[in-house]
Amino acid sequence: MEKIVTPGRNGKGHLKKGSQHLFQRKWQLFQFINKHCSEFAIEKMCTLLSVSRSGYYRWLKQWSTHTVCKREQANEHLLEQIKRVHKESKSCYGSPRISTQLKKEGFSCSRPRVARLMKQAQLKGLPAKGFKVCTTDSDHTYPRAANLLNRQFTVEKLNQVWVSDLTYIGTKEGWLYLTIILDLADRKVVGWSVSESLQTESTLITAWRMAITHQSIKTDHSLLFHSDQGVQYACDLFQRELSAFPQVRQSMSRKGNCWDNAVAESFFKTLKTEWIYRLGLQSKAQTRREIFTFIEIWYNRKRIHTALGNLTPSEKEEQLCQSQQEEKQQEKHLSTAA
Repeated sequence: MEKIVTPGRNGKGHLKKGSQHLFQRKWQLFQFINKHCSEFAIEKMCTLLSVSRSGYYRWLKQWSTHTVCKREQANEHLLEQIKRVHKESKSCYGSPRISTQLKKEGFSCSRPRVARLMKQAQLKGLPAKGFKVCTTDSDHTYPRAANLLNRQFTVEKLNQVWVSDLTYIGTKEGWLYLTIILDLADRKVVGWSVSESLQTESTLITAWRMAITHQSIKTDHSLLFHSDQGVQYACDLFQRELSAFPQVRQSMSRKGNCWDNAVAESFFKTLKTEWIYRLGLQSKAQTRREIFTFIEIWYNRKRIHTALGNLTPSEKEEQLCQSQQEEKQQEKHLSTAA
């Protein structure tokens, strides 16, 4: 923030909040002195800011001939990139993720250096906040599937395990209900829906049909579909949808145990704490647009996941597809050789 210089009655003025300048780097102090040299005596400002006049004039000579330290130039350029990534993340990223993103873009920087520049620029990542898991309507008489997933959240192949959940999102005009289906291999949201009711057709079935449309579910490979014991997942309407895919096995968390579906719960925490809660209550139309932006533009394509080795879901998907293609080529080569 720009420091304020207020002139006094005698025209000499004083440095308002000048003590804050004592904690800046020398070149920043020299810039301040140069900016206000027409208002205050250079000698007085050097004394107040604890720098030498000779140092100031030496800096002024270098600055006037455009020989600014290369390190400072590099820091200024790096700080511009830090601010860009910080803004793109809606101020959610701290120094670890920002340094990771910049390295992926080809910039040479360390996490301590990024942290130091962020501190000087008063940039902070979003601190972790508490998140209350919404309760599930499992008070029904439909059959419940066994917990086949059993918290095995590490998956090596795409379309091998999908997890799903539903949450409530408040708006100025009432509640919206978000249903997501997420692939555990790349943590990508492969299907989702936003509805104004909890009916199975407008929540789960809409998300399911999006997922099976965009993803390739092969008949010769089984797919495990895991969720909680909510009525939408157990009802006859969804069971009829599943009956068209005999290779899909259904799995359900134990009653009242949100840890059995921790990955889906973690997604909702990320969505709400990093995006929705910070926007405040909005109209339903605006909230729908923000959910689309978060899932399709930010989360699936750009957000770094530590669980994926600091890759985005799209990058992980590409990596896994390439790996699977290489495996197929190797198998084909071995069968031909045999």
